[in-house]
Amino acid sequence: MTVSSTRNRQQDDPGAPLNGFFVPDLCRVRSVFMLVITSELMVLLLAMAHARGQWLDWNYFGLVSLLVQWTVLTSAALICLARPWLSSLSTARATLAMVTLVALDVLLFSGLAGVFLYPESIAEHGQAMGKSLLIAIIATLMALRYFYLQHQWRLQKQAEMTYRLTALQARIHPHFLFNSMNTIASLISTRPEQAEDAVLDLSELFRASLRTTERVVPLKEELGLCQRYLALEKLRLGDRLRVEWRTDPALDTQAIPPLTLQPLVENAIYHGIQPRAEGGTVVIESQRSGQYVYLLVQNPKPEDGARQHQGNRVAFSNTQARIQTLFGETAVLKHSQQDDLYTVTLRLPWQTTGTTP
Repeated sequence: MTVSSTRNRQQDDPGAPLNGFFVPDLCRVRSVFMLVITSELMVLLLAMAHARGQWLDWNYFGLVSLLVQWTVLTSAALICLARPWLSSLSTARATLAMVTLVALDVLLFSGLAGVFLYPESIAEHGQAMGKSLLIAIIATLMALRYFYLQHQWRLQKQAEMTYRLTALQARIHPHFLFNSMNTIASLISTRPEQAEDAVLDLSELFRASLRTTERVVPLKEELGLCQRYLALEKLRLGDRLRVEWRTDPALDTQAIPPLTLQPLVENAIYHGIQPRAEGGTVVIESQRSGQYVYLLVQNPKPEDGARQHQGNRVAFSNTQARIQTLFGETAVLKHSQQDDLYTVTLRLPWQTTGTTP
C-alpha cells in the first residue's frame, strides 16, 4: 500500500485527515453496512407509523424494506462508480448530481414495484412513486448534509492537528540543545572528528524538526533520527547510557508520523536514565503481529513515578492525537510498568510508504 493510497483511504476513515471529496467511499463494506442499517431503521419507523391497531405492519415493512434496500445499494454503487467524477465538481454540483442519481434510481425501482403492487390503478401507482421520490430526495439531502458537516469538522480537526504537529516538530528542548553544544565544544580541541559527527547529528535533528510537509515517513528514517539523538546523548552520558536495538528490518518501510519515536526515546533518557547514578539500558523494539506493527521503548522505571507521569503527559497527548488523526482508532499508545521496567508501546496498522507522493 503506497502513501497515496493510504491518504485516499484516510479521507474516508473516521478520525483521518480529509483533503478532498466530502462523501465517504461507498465502495467500502463499512460505509455500505452503515447505509443499510440506517435505511432499515427508517423503514422500521415508517412501518410503525403506518400500522393500525398493532405495533408494526409486517407486510408493509417487508415490501418497503425490499424496495429501500435495492435503491440504497444500487444508489451507493452508482455514487461509488461516479466518485472520481463527482470529486472534481464543486460541492453544490456534486450534491445536485448525487440527488439526481438517487432520484432516477428511485423512480426506476418504484416504477417496477408499482407494476406489481398497483397493476390496475395508475393514480395509486403515480402517488406511490411521488411519495417515494420525495422521501428519497429528503433522505439523500439529510445524509449529504451530515457527510458535509462531518467533512468540515474533520478538516478543522486536521488543521488543529497540523498546527500542533508544527509546534511539536519545531520544539527542541533547550536543555538538550545546550548540553549538546557544550559537549561539542569540549570535543573540538581533543576529538575534532567526533565533534564534527555530533554537529551533523544535531543538524539532522533540527532539519527534522523544521520539516512539516511530510505526514508520514518510513520507520527506518525515524529510527535513524533516534540513533542520531542517542549518539549525542551517549557523548554526554557515556557508559551510563546503554542502548539495545531489537528492530526488524522487514518493517523499515512502515509508515509513521515524523518525530514520533524520538520524543519517547528522549523521555526514556530524561526520566529513566539521567536521574540514575548507574544509568541504565534503553531498549527499542519493533515487531509485526498480523495487521499491526508494535514499537516499544523500554527503560528502567523512574524512582519518582509522579514526575515520570507529569513529564510524559505532553509527549503522550501529542503522539496519541497525531497517530489517531492519521491512522484512526486502530492506532494506540499506552505505557505500563512491570518490575523495574517502564515500557511505552505504540501500535500502528501495517501500512508501508512508497515512492508515490
